[in-house]
Amino acid sequence: MGKLSVDLCGLELDNPVIPASGTFGFGYEFAELYDINMLGTFSFKGTTKEARFGNPTPRIAETPNGMINAVGLQNPGVERVISEELPKLAKCFDKKVMANVSGFSVEEYVYTCEKLDKCPQVGWIEVNISCPNVHGGGMAFGTTPEGAAEVTRAVKAVTTKPIIIKLSPNVTDIVAIAKACEAAGADGISLINTLLGMRIDIRTRKPVIANKMGGFSGSAIFPVAVRMVYQVSHAVSIPVVGMGGVSSAEDVIEMLMAGAVAVEVGAANLVDPYACKNIIEDLPRVMEKYRIESLRDLKIQ
Repeated sequence: MGKLSVDLCGLELDNPVIPASGTFGFGYEFAELYDINMLGTFSFKGTTKEARFGNPTPRIAETPNGMINAVGLQNPGVERVISEELPKLAKCFDKKVMANVSGFSVEEYVYTCEKLDKCPQVGWIEVNISCPNVHGGGMAFGTTPEGAAEVTRAVKAVTTKPIIIKLSPNVTDIVAIAKACEAAGADGISLINTLLGMRIDIRTRKPVIANKMGGFSGSAIFPVAVRMVYQVSHAVSIPVVGMGGVSSAEDVIEMLMAGAVAVEVGAANLVDPYACKNIIEDLPRVMEKYRIESLRDLKIQ
């Protein structure tokens, strides 16, 4: 057990740094740049039951200290992820990977989670409940404790691997939703997903993104993420994975102090594909600077 190691739902990570879903593809793309086995693990591209082309373009808008995206969960569907993407990943990554699952009905979540649960490469299943419930008027599952608990109970019934529920910050009471997930059997919570944002092109007088609004991420949202991680980690007894604007080793330490046991890095990967590598390599220096012997149990009260 090294000084950078942490425990995530009973599985040991060499370090707490995890590239976030949607910013690291299926991993092998980044393996062309550096040895991705240096990562704690990574959360692969959000996967749905059926293949999805995604939203119309343009899908990306830059903002000061961040970005807005409305990619729309573009992915080849779970069958092809299992038959094509995971075998490619196995050639360059010898650790357990985190599967990220999205769905538009409880039945879709159940189907996709059950399929991925049977994959030996998968160590954890991160369930993104920020998707609109097509049978519930379009409201995202994660916006109410009841909706979040319903998905949690359903996927726990068909899986054996740790289920980490990924929460949206676009809610009134994040703690109530996290506690509902815990009560329904979640093994962990990850947060935050993107905030809802928008940009308007003042020359064309139209929204920059075809979808009008999208997920706002990047370093600008870091203080919001730290606050929510702190609130949730002090309200539940299951592990919390923190994310949202993390871009440095210092940010990782701050997230761990807020109560996270591991930290995902998202938008920073799109700015610099070596972001996670640089953060991991810089962690020992930052730990020495602040006289931190271990990355476990840094949570403040």
